[in-house]
Amino acid sequence: FCVTAVPFRTAVFKNPRGKGQLALPRHYFSVCFSSKLSSLFQGISLLQRVLQVIPSCKMLRLFVANVLNQGGRAAQNGLGGRAMPAFASQAQKMCSSAPEEEVDDPNFFHMVEGFVEKSVDIVKDKLVEDMKGKGSVEDKKKRVEGILKIIKPCNHVLAVSFPIKRDNGEFVMIEGYRAQHSQHRTPCKGGVRYSMDVTADEVKALASLMTYKCAVVDVPFGGAKAGLKINPREFSEAELENITRRFTVEIAKKGFLGPGLDVPAPDMGTGEREMSWMADTFSQTMGHNDINAFACVTGKPISQGGIHGRISATGRGVFHGIENFINEATYMSAVGITPGFQDKTFIVQGFGNVGLHSTRYLHRYGARCIGVLEFDGSIFNPQGIDPKELEEWKLANGTIMGFPGAETYEGNLLYEKCDILVPAAGEKVINKHNAPLIKARIIAEGANGPCTPEADKVFLANDQLVIPDLYLNAGGVTVSYFEWLKNLNHVSYGRLTFKWERESNYHLLESVQESLERKFGKMGGRIPVTPSADFQNRIAGASEKDIVHSGLSYTMERSARALMRTSVTHGLGLDMRTAAYVNSIEKIFRVMEEAGLTFA
Repeated sequence: FCVTAVPFRTAVFKNPRGKGQLALPRHYFSVCFSSKLSSLFQGISLLQRVLQVIPSCKMLRLFVANVLNQGGRAAQNGLGGRAMPAFASQAQKMCSSAPEEEVDDPNFFHMVEGFVEKSVDIVKDKLVEDMKGKGSVEDKKKRVEGILKIIKPCNHVLAVSFPIKRDNGEFVMIEGYRAQHSQHRTPCKGGVRYSMDVTADEVKALASLMTYKCAVVDVPFGGAKAGLKINPREFSEAELENITRRFTVEIAKKGFLGPGLDVPAPDMGTGEREMSWMADTFSQTMGHNDINAFACVTGKPISQGGIHGRISATGRGVFHGIENFINEATYMSAVGITPGFQDKTFIVQGFGNVGLHSTRYLHRYGARCIGVLEFDGSIFNPQGIDPKELEEWKLANGTIMGFPGAETYEGNLLYEKCDILVPAAGEKVINKHNAPLIKARIIAEGANGPCTPEADKVFLANDQLVIPDLYLNAGGVTVSYFEWLKNLNHVSYGRLTFKWERESNYHLLESVQESLERKFGKMGGRIPVTPSADFQNRIAGASEKDIVHSGLSYTMERSARALMRTSVTHGLGLDMRTAAYVNSIEKIFRVMEEAGLTFA
């Protein structure tokens, strides 16, 4: 542990074995600690003494508060829930006097609510003007305000607790939530995450985000989200299966699971395996007499009714979202770069599923990956990093560090100069303190909520384009919709038309050949008709993956055009987040207004 009193412009908190970094400008202390509890407590004790020496340093107090906020939960978990030592508790109290306005760490639920409130203020007058009917303006205004009030709150939140017997015979209580934000469209849709950071507020916020996300890309679902407060790395596979199956029964009993009610999907800490367990459990219990039982979840393995292209869907959607904006000359002129991917550089934060596939597609279409950040370090190569080689290295070694195709980067790679930054890791990683240091001209939100509202203001002031999570990472739910339809139809995409399309294409070539021979004769033999390379690739007909990729590309393109039109209509400029919320609220309002209110 060390406290360095060297006058840096920006002091950086960095946990080499934990998550990320925190940068706070305009003070003179840099603090680091290891993840060992003894070192952590020694560090807190030392910070306490520093605070006693310099009690008036507000920024240092703020900084220590952030250190304790990041490390406190891990420390208490390591103590098995026992109280922290007295000196640690005292230091925490000393830091609590830091001015709240200086901390840019808003509650995620309040973040989403704030975005919605801002968008409602922009759009409500237009909704009144566009409302049909003979009522007075005052009556229309009341109706608009009433429907907008209905849109905002979370409709249902289910909290569950249940016991699980571990492999060693110990019993533990599992805490979980499922939130349904809106049933303006059914079923509700949203992922299931396994994380120690799961709270009721977070689940409600993510559920509301899903409502607006589905509306932006015209997927007819309401928003939902689920979370279990566990660290999946601390449980065996058998224990995780028991937890998942029990959670499935608990939410199904209360009407929070079913192909026509509520359809979960993978999220942080879950994947195909967990979705397969959930589908099997539901089909063998509450859904045993439902022919569509396996449509109760999406993101399943292919053998269980999954769909080709689902794993890469979110990352591919991120690529298509960036593509639609980077090829638009108006927006690229506004941010000061040329259109197109050629010669563009990008940095990715997080090399999980979303980060990996985003990197692969951006690289394939001509952009150059110069850096990757992960929880355990950063790598950098200005000449470019091959995503396939990096993927293979990470699979073999469990980390990106030590990758021979790049060098270890000291410092915060977020601040390195590039054209595109893809934060695809966690929430609120970019705030008002570090946003001014980010040089990327395009910030493409692959994760949910990586930028705080204050960071948005900084980017808008600097003419940097933020492509919002609301639109950009909607590729996952779009392909989940395709999988859900496949399960309801009980047939794979392309199965009924594949052979017909292939034979039709060959007949077309033969017809062209015969027409040429009738016109010019066959004096020198038959006239060859050679298909182009693109046509040759498609001549056999469209597979399920081809159809999914085409549908996703079309969805992202159409939605991007809608956001651009909304931005122009309301004079929002580069504020695409507000444009996305306005666009989604208009669509949700239209559905509710035309459907009417039940028993209102």
